Amino acid sequence: MDRWAEFELFVQIAELGSLSKAAEAIDVSNATASRYLESLEQRLGVRLVDRTTRRLGVTAAGEDFYHQCKQALGTMREAEAAINATALHPSGTLRITSSELFCMKLILPLLPEFMALYPEVDVQLVSASRYFDFIESGIDIAIRTREYEVESNITVRRLARTRRVVVASPAYLARHGTPRTIDELTQHKLLLYSYVQHPNELHFSRGGETQVLKVKSLLEANDGLLLQVAALDGMGILIQPMYAVYDDLCEGRLVPLLEDWELPLLSINIAYQTRKHLPAKVRAFIDFMSRHFEQNANERKWMSR
Repeated sequence: MDRWAEFELFVQIAELGSLSKAAEAIDVSNATASRYLESLEQRLGVRLVDRTTRRLGVTAAGEDFYHQCKQALGTMREAEAAINATALHPSGTLRITSSELFCMKLILPLLPEFMALYPEVDVQLVSASRYFDFIESGIDIAIRTREYEVESNITVRRLARTRRVVVASPAYLARHGTPRTIDELTQHKLLLYSYVQHPNELHFSRGGETQVLKVKSLLEANDGLLLQVAALDGMGILIQPMYAVYDDLCEGRLVPLLEDWELPLLSINIAYQTRKHLPAKVRAFIDFMSRHFEQNANERKWMSR
């Protein structure tokens, strides 16, 4: 006879006050439920249930045993969930959100390798500059650049830091000249990202010197990819994280400006719901991204001058 079934039956009896309802709850017949209860009491050598009333009542000894049984059953269910969550073959749909720029440059190119490693995982990419609510939107993972989450149930893990740089295309500089000081930026056409605090303020530092520059934009957008395309077309000067423009700088499509000044660093983070046991698909992607960032020395590249 299954001892765990006996425990489950007894917990149901204690909570429902009825043998027949308890039997129905664990999907056994009334006769089987009676045998389970008798076997449990006989093995323990104590009466757990008082049968003198129409509603079954738990004895004092039974009350103590009920709490221990409920805790033990909960522990076993958690153990089973942990085994499932750490399975070797993650599966199911994984919903990932990030900006369109990050999706295009750093997630999409990696998906073929990830899907080859985990063929039972289907990926849904949700590209957006705004921050989705995890539960309402069914999001599993978000790649973000803010340092913390407002929600207390969200875990944030840093993937890398990146410098922010001032860049422009050679064509733009040929037509409008190259700014030699940060004050000269106010005389140029600027492409500004609107989803930052105070987009019309640029905070520069150099050694112990700091300067806040008030600027106006030729073009302001809430998507970094749009601004990058505009910069490559020679529309204006762009302020972007290094990860966004690294390849363009290496290939000469964009040129760094005012390199003796620094803008505030950004932290690229992976965010996910805080859980005692992460779903296997979530854990697999977190480990995959962390391993990729480390192996490719992304932070070193994006922090270099």
